[in-house]
Amino acid sequence: MRVVSLVPSLTEAIAVTAPGRLVGATNWCTHPAGLDVTRIGGTKNPDVPAIAALRPDLVIANEEENRAPDLAALRAAGLDVAVTEIRALDQAFTELDRVLRACGVRTRPRWLDEAEAAWAAVTPSDTYRKAVVPIWRRPWMVLGRDTFAGDLLARLGVANVYADHAERYPRIPLDELRASGADLVVLPDEPYRFTADDGPEAFAGLPAALVDGRHLTWYGPSLAQAPEALRAALRRPVHGPS
Repeated sequence: MRVVSLVPSLTEAIAVTAPGRLVGATNWCTHPAGLDVTRIGGTKNPDVPAIAALRPDLVIANEEENRAPDLAALRAAGLDVAVTEIRALDQAFTELDRVLRACGVRTRPRWLDEAEAAWAAVTPSDTYRKAVVPIWRRPWMVLGRDTFAGDLLARLGVANVYADHAERYPRIPLDELRASGADLVVLPDEPYRFTADDGPEAFAGLPAALVDGRHLTWYGPSLAQAPEALRAALRRPVHGPS
């Protein structure tokens, strides 16, 4: 079985579970450390001829991470493309199981059981903090409706102010974000790399939780550690200048 993955989260899941089956991955596929496969461009601009030259039995993609024209080009090249849709935690577990089976994995990996158990142990919160969750600046973009990261935060007692927005990743002017009624801003380090010195200062007086983007947005082995890692970050907000 020869597999090419266009999704960093799924690259890690496949590489950890079925070493040797993954023959190609994007430049953004950074986990597991030391992954030694052919790099085939980015998630938004994969090198179709390079992928075809690897003669994969299967190409793994995602409807959000990868562009429809690229997936159509891969299919036109005669390649089998499996496209995932992951907009909530339960859906992630279902899709991970499906992808691994499609890659020829017959034994459910231990990390997947551990991830399900870790999230099953998360108890619903009676008190929710209202948060804005920027994913980019210049322009400011935030989590909107129907997102995987938003679902994880909701399970941890953080309600996304823009969860009912018409768009999934709306552009919202900074003044509107500041006036949204949020009592917390959650700042991941990807896709935009927010840091203690780049992000909190835009939300004067509002606590800012700096979270690991891999724990917030990746669906793979990191899900097993994500509940505790995210809870720890949410408990230690930093404050921008008042």
